[in-house]
Amino acid sequence: MKQWPELVGKTVEEATVKIKEDCPDVQVQVIPHDSMVTMDFREDRVRIFVENQKVQRPPRIG
Repeated sequence: MKQWPELVGKTVEEATVKIKEDCPDVQVQVIPHDSMVTMDFREDRVRIFVENQKVQRPPRIG
């Protein structure tokens, strides 16, 4: 599974650019860190969990 641990602490914009460079076909979703989300796995999606516009946990495909 592809993930980006180096993006923790980065801004949403920085994370989105890096993810799109690595995987241009994925859909990036920005989610508040304490939000509920579905547990379905999708190879075309990366969720970025944020607080104060900073990445809180490693984004990953799924």
